[in-house]
Parts: sequence; C-alpha cells; structure tokens
Amino acid sequence: MQDALFPGFRSISAKVDQDVNIHAIVGGEGPPLLLLHGHPQTHAIWHKVAPALSERFTVVACDLRGYGDSSKPAGTADHGNYSKRTMANDALQVMRQLGFARFGVLAHDRGARVAHRLAADHPEAVERAVLLDIAPTLAMYEQTGDAFARAYWHWFFLIQPGPLPERLIGADPAAYVRDVMGSRSAGLAPFDPRALAEYQRCLALPGAAHGICEDYRAAAGIDLDHDRADRDAGRRLATPLLVLWGERGVVHRCFDPLLEWRTLAERVDGKTLPCGHYIPEEAPEALLASALPFLAGT
Repeated sequence: MQDALFPGFRSISAKVDQDVNIHAIVGGEGPPLLLLHGHPQTHAIWHKVAPALSERFTVVACDLRGYGDSSKPAGTADHGNYSKRTMANDALQVMRQLGFARFGVLAHDRGARVAHRLAADHPEAVERAVLLDIAPTLAMYEQTGDAFARAYWHWFFLIQPGPLPERLIGADPAAYVRDVMGSRSAGLAPFDPRALAEYQRCLALPGAAHGICEDYRAAAGIDLDHDRADRDAGRRLATPLLVLWGERGVVHRCFDPLLEWRTLAERVDGKTLPCGHYIPEEAPEALLASALPFLAGT
C-alpha cells in the first residue's frame, strides 16, 4: 500500500513510551510538516495531497496511537494514556527524533484535536497549524443538540464502557469502516479502494477497536478537563491557525468553527471548502490551494 499510495516515502517506527511505538512515513524535502489523521482512518488519508506537499516540505505522516500500525496499549482507568495531551506528546517525540524542533501541522478530525493540544502545550514547537473539519472539542460537547447527536452518534457509542463497543466493532471491522465513512455526504465514492482496504486492515488489528474507543473516552473526559483548565486560566493559542471545514458536513451545519476557534486562539483564518467531512480525499486540490500558502507563510 505504501509504495502504491506514497511512492518515495519511507516507513519509520519511533519509540515514544515504554510500550508505545508510533508508525509514520517520511518523504520529501524542505521545512518539516507533520500530518495527523482522523477516525477511523490512518496516515493513508493524505495520499492525494502528499505528492504536492512533499515537493515543498519534509512530510511526516503519523498513525495516532491506537490507530494504523502504531501501538494500541490498554487504556488506563482515566483514559489518560489516550488523552490528546499524551497523543500530542507522541507526535512531538516523533518529530524530535527526526531532528525537527519546530514544524508546521496539517491535521484532520481526531488528529486536529491532537494538533490543538500540541499547540496549547508546546507552542514553541508548532509554527502554524491547519485544522480540518472540527470545532473545539469542548464547544462541540457543550453545544450538543439533537442534530449533532444523531449525525455524530459514534461519539456517544464509542465512549460506552468496554468491552461493549469494542466487541461490536470487532465483530465486523470492515463493515464499521464502510458504514461510518459511507454514511457521510459523499458516500464511499471519494475513497481510493486501496486506502479503504488499508483502513479496514488496520481496524481489524488486535487492539484497534479498543484504541479508537479509548481515544473517544479520553475526549469525553480527561480532554475536557484539560480544555476547561485552559479556559479557566485564560490561556489562548498563540500559534497561527487556518481552519477549513466542509460546506456539506455536520460541523458546518451544527457549529460556527471560525467563531469557536477565535474564542480560543489569537490568530485564526478559515473558510468552508466544497466537500463534506473527509477533506483530504474529497477535495484535495481545494485543500492544497488554501493550505499551501498558509503553511509556507506567504
């Protein structure tokens, strides 16, 4: 899959904790750029934009812990080892091991939530960040209404105590991927069959169902504690942000992403793109047109 979707990239495995290795691919040349994916996907989401990005940047596309070919440790009682703070530290360690102290970030969905925490906890490391199709986690939970809860049902399914959701996902991981991704505005049409097969392969790996559940359990608990602590202390992001979201997506229907991010950050620009949720695969050219100038600082 890597040779087909990411020609010229190499695979690495970075040890970031005693029992956690983070898988990533690296390619291109130029300033460092970290790519972080969402649910229920892997670094394969970037295959349509990676060639253009690698012409201008050294691209590092990671699999989040619990996803892809990264480690999938058992969750702790407070789900803290899947907190966005912990996952941000994973990404930071990968970049430091590659020799990059400061870098740009392009992140989608769950990865964008990790990018938020990375910029909050390590502002010295993040030069600028592009966040795709999210509003801040705390805002989304605090403003949850009927339309959002019905559309994002998986948020509330995945946080149920284990092993119920793990058992149900594990009964047919391929169907879970098809049903979750195919239920969005564009159906399954935007997805290269090779990438879709990769998502299905990875969700069938031992511990993968548990890993994605722990990601969401952390988001509904300890992550909210961290976000509230920032809000209560008046801490705001200094990192320049570009926020892009799909005009046919749930986030656009239910929230005002630009308003919400301007509540949390000093420098925010953004707009909708002509697609649904899976921006890197649905609208790669539109994404590049907006993200490349911002990431290059032009």
